[in-house]
Amino acid sequence: MKKYKVCVYAISKNEEKYVDKWYESMKEADEIYVLDTGSTDNTVEKLKKHNIHVKEHIITPWRFDKARCESLSMVPMDADICVCTDLDEVFNPGWRDELEKTWNTDTTRLAYNYNWLLDENNTPKVNFYIEKIHNRDDYIWIHPVHETLKYIGNKEEVKVYTDNITVNHYPDKTKSRSNYLPLLELSVKEDPEDDRNMHYLGREYMYYRKWNKAIDTLIKHLNLKSATWKDERCASMRFIARSYKALKRYDEARMWLDKAIKEAPYLRDSFVERALLEYELGKYKDVIFYCNEALKIKTHYKSYINEVFSWDHTIYDLLSVAYFYENNYKEALKCINKAIKISPNIKRLKENKKIILKEINK
Repeated sequence: MKKYKVCVYAISKNEEKYVDKWYESMKEADEIYVLDTGSTDNTVEKLKKHNIHVKEHIITPWRFDKARCESLSMVPMDADICVCTDLDEVFNPGWRDELEKTWNTDTTRLAYNYNWLLDENNTPKVNFYIEKIHNRDDYIWIHPVHETLKYIGNKEEVKVYTDNITVNHYPDKTKSRSNYLPLLELSVKEDPEDDRNMHYLGREYMYYRKWNKAIDTLIKHLNLKSATWKDERCASMRFIARSYKALKRYDEARMWLDKAIKEAPYLRDSFVERALLEYELGKYKDVIFYCNEALKIKTHYKSYINEVFSWDHTIYDLLSVAYFYENNYKEALKCINKAIKISPNIKRLKENKKIILKEINK
């Protein structure tokens, strides 16, 4: 097996609480490089204590792509493989050996397993492939936020996939993401034909409850010639529906959810969102129909698009309530038991079960 020179690189700002755990995970690399962009805590000192190569530079105006590119520039040119991570990410042990087994001399980029969201038991809830391992010469980072690697090599890009390398994400929920919206607006202004960031901008408007802006932007996304990935198109349609639902324009919400179902009928998410809409409106027969349609879909695709509520207790929770109001207490009990089995610590589910049993035992 060929021995490669592997270097980890990252950016940091006020992440002292992550440094030790991150280093323990990353120390399988030959060298580690960090660009600190203005920490006022002990991040830099803690990094240096582990003999990590640290450079300090405040980037103004802030852009993630510029910071990533500068951190990559710290990696020496004789590196074979560059591993970009954040300090709130932790590789499972043994990743270096798996990397060397998977990487070939013509490989330019590696896609590997990313647990973006884990529950309190460290069980993955959102999982997809991430592609931040690459060769030294052929990539630059682009976009002010939700930055991505752009291939600039002369030969054909060679991407390899593996499920044997896993990184877990433990985000700091107290950290502000308030700069994301203006950076996304800048990103779309710089590249209005980029479908990915148009979708992200529409989603961000939705998060900020700017419903009409979300609708307009997501429709722009759907009209871009490059917007061909059905999963993402389906998500834009769902987010449009979500925005119309918030505006209490329920017929339009239904219309867009029907479009979403047609766009990607292999995904549970649109069926569940339709069930949630009908639940809010008290249409319990429709809730039962759409939940059961969702349950027919058994494959959970690896994609950041997947909604947690499509694969947790939510479907059975909705079904239990809908069956209850349709006076089908036997099915309601079956469903609430399944919901509790998936999420045993939710008190409301247990209280609902008591109500169902009370009706059964009358």
